[in-house]
Amino acid sequence: MTATAAQPLLLGVLGLLGLLLSPLAELLIARFLPRLGGLPSLKIRITTAAATAALFVLLALRFGLSPTLPAYLLLAVLAVQLSRLDVVHHLLPNPLVLSLLAAGLVLLTTSAALLPDWPGLLRAAAGGVILFLGYLILGLISPRGLGMGDVKLAAPLGMYLGYLGWTQVFYGGLLGFVVGGVMTVPMLRLKRGIKPSEVAHGPAMFAAAIGVVLLAA
Repeated sequence: MTATAAQPLLLGVLGLLGLLLSPLAELLIARFLPRLGGLPSLKIRITTAAATAALFVLLALRFGLSPTLPAYLLLAVLAVQLSRLDVVHHLLPNPLVLSLLAAGLVLLTTSAALLPDWPGLLRAAAGGVILFLGYLILGLISPRGLGMGDVKLAAPLGMYLGYLGWTQVFYGGLLGFVVGGVMTVPMLRLKRGIKPSEVAHGPAMFAAAIGVVLLAA
């Protein structure tokens, strides 16, 4: 089979994988984090599955069948689930954020060993620390603007962005606030009475980071 013929098959398989992993992730979250209220509604499950499948396809187009791809597929799965939880509960559960950080580090280390790309791995570690410290400083300066969940989420996102380059760290971190501001305006109009500080910032951070991963080569 030629590379051209294999690509649609790869995209189809990964899209199906995204459709399957999304409900599996929701089952695991409901099982191990029951305080979050169990499984979401069928409408939400369909939406999260479709979003995960779409991200899998886009990431496959970005990375191809490379050792780097599994790490970013994990990012896609947890980005969708954490965004869902942040919107509904205004919470980024520590076990999921830590899982994204720890499992992501293992997968990126594997990628660095196979390519090899050890400078990328060191940059990933530095990117995680830098983005975490940046968000921590902002969170301490303006605690109503950023929650500690957002600060902790900055560490794995900085790691994923740093693995690709310093440009990605810069734009991913900066655009998180831009996207957050853009998302806040319609939310305030749709839900009158809520304050800007009550709008979930996690989805904006994920949208900015994944957008930069996909578009900034």
